[in-house]
Amino acid sequence: MLLNIRKEVNKKKVLSVVGARPNFMKIAPIYRAFQKYSDTVDFLICHTGQHYDSKMSDAFFNDLELPYPNYFLNVGSASHAVQTAKIMTGFEEILNELKPDLVLVVGDVNSTLAATLTAKKMNIPVAHIEGGLRSFDRGMPEELNRIVTDSICDYCFITEEDAIFNLAKENFPKENIFFVGNTMIDSLVFAKEKVQKSAILEKLEIKKDEYALVTLHRPSNVDDRTQLEMLCKVIAYIAEKKKVVFPIHPRTLKNIENFGLSNYIQKNVVITEPLGYIEFQKVMQNSSFVITDSGGLQEETTFLSISCITLRTSTERPITCSIGTNILIDPNFDNIKIELDKIFAGNTKKGTIPYLWDGKASERISKIITHQILKNEV
Repeated sequence: MLLNIRKEVNKKKVLSVVGARPNFMKIAPIYRAFQKYSDTVDFLICHTGQHYDSKMSDAFFNDLELPYPNYFLNVGSASHAVQTAKIMTGFEEILNELKPDLVLVVGDVNSTLAATLTAKKMNIPVAHIEGGLRSFDRGMPEELNRIVTDSICDYCFITEEDAIFNLAKENFPKENIFFVGNTMIDSLVFAKEKVQKSAILEKLEIKKDEYALVTLHRPSNVDDRTQLEMLCKVIAYIAEKKKVVFPIHPRTLKNIENFGLSNYIQKNVVITEPLGYIEFQKVMQNSSFVITDSGGLQEETTFLSISCITLRTSTERPITCSIGTNILIDPNFDNIKIELDKIFAGNTKKGTIPYLWDGKASERISKIITHQILKNEV
């Protein structure tokens, strides 16, 4: 009995932080991988509530088989400064109570930065999943979050070789950089059977390869009336040749309505609410091509060998362009039309799957944290 008590007392505590939709896909497989080490490590989850919709969050937790978070801050939407401050004050209380041995942050959202700053000021080590990614566009809030997080965190788990060079230029200790692969791909591989069983195509009355998938959410694309009108014209152009499925972000929908642009996206366009993970994967994996301004879709389409047009001037995931199926386009109508016409003519970009994007990144991460960072004997 005494031995069991001692073993429980000596368990290490890893506190992971999620704040927005992409974080779920990155943390879920890591949570599952840590169950192998449950005798020696408690893996806990804090949901900041940076982006929170009860319907969507419940769908993601169910789809990815995540337990309900151990901690929920419910900070909600606000300006960058207010949101970051709310996360820091709430997260500080959790750290004072829990005293974790390691804080694990993912991606590049405000929660990533806020949790890292708070933990480091309390001398708690931080590991960053997806460290070292750079768009070199400091006009993007996410880029600032990435740079600051990596400048003060202790360990970086990286998804592609470019991250090594970026971190080296910033004098990050090379012995604390771990090339492990991409946990987004781990979730995609894990969900394969569930995706196959989804009936969303029948529900939306669409068929494989007969439609294009469009997602738009970045402020640079959807908050300016002229830019958003141009992109609505792009959607209308695609719809002349092929059906379009458009799971629409709430802010994008609001702006389309406020700017009086709804008439552009009516004929041959299937508009849906944001979809859960499994439903969205089903739609994406059966699409003819994807047009987006998302970061994660660049990776998923590369893994799935689906043509992807990314409507941005820069990307923090250059490997999706250099060897993957992603095409980065400065978003104006003429540029986009050139690439669309290539696709319509059957001239699609071919790609290969990046090194270590094999569905096992989370296994590598959990092993390194347990055996090297926490120095547990298992």
